[in-house]
Amino acid sequence: MEEEEDVMCLFCQQRLPGVDDMFRHCRCDHGFDMAWMGRTWQLDSIQFIKFVNYVRTEKPTCEVLMKYKPGDVAPWRSDSFMKPHNPEDVLLQFDIEDMLENTENIPVMNSVGTTQNGDPEAANVTLSLSEYQELCHRLKVAEEKSAKAEEQIHELLQNMEKMKIVTKDIVMLQSQEPIKSQNVIETLTEDEDDAYFGSYAHFSIHEEMLKDKVRTESYKDFMYQNKDLFRDKVVLDVGCGTGILSMFAARSGARRVISVDQSDIVYQAIDIVRENELEDRVTVIKGRIEDVELPVDKVDIIISEWMGYFLLFESMLDSVLYARDKYLAPGGVVHPDKCNISLVASCDADLHSKHVTFWDDVYGHKMTCMKSEVVKEASVEVVKPEKIITDAVIVKEIDVCSCRLEDLQFSKHFSMTVKEDGQIYAIVSYFDMFFDKGCNSKVNFSTGPAHTSTHWRQTVFLIEHPITVVKGEVLQGKITCKKSRKDPRSLVISLTVKDFTQVYLMD
Repeated sequence: MEEEEDVMCLFCQQRLPGVDDMFRHCRCDHGFDMAWMGRTWQLDSIQFIKFVNYVRTEKPTCEVLMKYKPGDVAPWRSDSFMKPHNPEDVLLQFDIEDMLENTENIPVMNSVGTTQNGDPEAANVTLSLSEYQELCHRLKVAEEKSAKAEEQIHELLQNMEKMKIVTKDIVMLQSQEPIKSQNVIETLTEDEDDAYFGSYAHFSIHEEMLKDKVRTESYKDFMYQNKDLFRDKVVLDVGCGTGILSMFAARSGARRVISVDQSDIVYQAIDIVRENELEDRVTVIKGRIEDVELPVDKVDIIISEWMGYFLLFESMLDSVLYARDKYLAPGGVVHPDKCNISLVASCDADLHSKHVTFWDDVYGHKMTCMKSEVVKEASVEVVKPEKIITDAVIVKEIDVCSCRLEDLQFSKHFSMTVKEDGQIYAIVSYFDMFFDKGCNSKVNFSTGPAHTSTHWRQTVFLIEHPITVVKGEVLQGKITCKKSRKDPRSLVISLTVKDFTQVYLMD
């Protein structure tokens, strides 16, 4: 049997031969029962890690801890306590959930953590008949309140769903006038921004992006093939994520790289940079680029992988432009520096059937009323290149080094030529990216259907009633793209092709 490592007590400097002995020491010598604490606060593995790091860092007494009640805000709730106080702490590997599942009897504690008879090891408490009847009465009242609360919650959820439908309709019908550029960042509430950055704390998102070779290798090739551009320069990585672009820049000769991200993934980025022995050149900062103070006044190069679906979804380019205007030195450059959005038309009846015709017969029932709602939501998926029925038309070009915030909301007339007879079931959008400015070796990539698929795939705007076309026909159209007033990270896109017009929401 493998010998357990010794563990330091949570409240004193004594070291014990194992976790169980340490918890027993806390219970007997300090009056603190970890099993009781875990059950009272319903600690899971993550909360336990935060709890341990909080105690190790802040050093509260057990008396202070025992005064907190479940209704209070846990002092260890902050994600900052996910960072180990001591990475070698054996407690961080302890399975608290397993311990709590196997703890059958829970002592009744007083304010200092001992049982009512003063014995911290005791597990049984004897109640008088009147006390037992009083507890039964309280339990019955609590059950009645709980049942009533569940009914109220159910009613509230139903009302919220109705409000969601009404709100979506309002958003769809709102004026096509763009929101003022200076209000884009300000109109995001703290909760909305937390939700956005919180989504990027999930490791699966970063795994998907890193495994996207078109995306990641394009950045790598650009930097490794243009080392003269990076040699001895100060580089800012906006939205650094795991720090892969920052490390590419450092390996390409950058003197200093400053990596900024609001998501909690930065804690892993710090470890990744250290693991690759680049901490002397790469500095990782947690926070929004709009809020943090950089350790330098100016930078020579800004790199960022800011692109969302339909290129502009999530509005991260807004933050890159903010960083450009505040920190980029004269003559500096943002990479990638140019990009464009293109449209093509698809004649894929299967794609249409998958999302629209499906509602004609749903397990023997008609749900055709769903069609008009479904087509309002743009979808993101891989489009078959052989189903493209028109030539491509560029509807938006962006120079990241010089564009303004108001340029990111646009309206454009376009025309596309039909390549064969058929029916148009959807308009498809994709974008191209270019690393051009100042480069000896230029790099670019496309997210179009004819190219290697990326995690961005293509954005599909379905048409409820297909448009019949003939070869050589020139289709006239118009596209308008603006930020949603409800959520500036979302987009409202209006499309007109021939006699068809539809407003789509990307949220």
